[in-house]
Amino acid sequence: MSNSKVSMKLLIDSQANRVLFAEAGKDCVDFLFHILSLPVATIISLLNAQELVGSLPNLYKSLEGLNDTYILPDQKKDTYLKPTPPLSSLSVPLLALTAADQLHKNFYVCSECTGYVSDDPRAACPACGVLISAAATYVAPPAVEVAAEEGGLVKEVITYMVMDDLTVKPMSTISSITILNKFNIKEVGALEEKVVTLGMDEAVKLLKASLQSKKVLTDVFF
Repeated sequence: MSNSKVSMKLLIDSQANRVLFAEAGKDCVDFLFHILSLPVATIISLLNAQELVGSLPNLYKSLEGLNDTYILPDQKKDTYLKPTPPLSSLSVPLLALTAADQLHKNFYVCSECTGYVSDDPRAACPACGVLISAAATYVAPPAVEVAAEEGGLVKEVITYMVMDDLTVKPMSTISSITILNKFNIKEVGALEEKVVTLGMDEAVKLLKASLQSKKVLTDVFF
């Protein structure tokens, strides 16, 4: 698993104990926007199901625990429990971590013949009839081979403003002043800057907070 990390600079109102907004670059904004492309099952598997509000975790566990006897022969539970992420996710820091895990697949070969491979160990070799059950390892292509030249979603030429509720927009001096006026900031000396790094742990916390709070950056980093 990669140690890829991204960072953002928080502007904190120390008197109100809250994050006003964050300055973020392309890599961080790409990660935030690509959260929208994650399948529901992937989100549930990343988070602690017991801490999630609602019934979707129960649905996930129901399918996970359902005996294969009740599954159609041409279907597999992992198609729903571990859906393959978009290839574009491989070029996004942090999401590439989960995408690489999801792209790890189990393949099997016939122990008697060559040239036959299956992703189901119950399949029979069409040449000799032996089960294709000898384990093989699938190796995903490097991210650089599937990523676009620049990769991700947004352009890198500007800095972006990420609000506490994850509203994202291009950064500007006017927008910064507008935010300070909106929160009625009178003492600039009460403002603090803090650079935070998002690794996999922070990314999962951010994902969870985004489903439960309107003060995501404050809840995760302050």
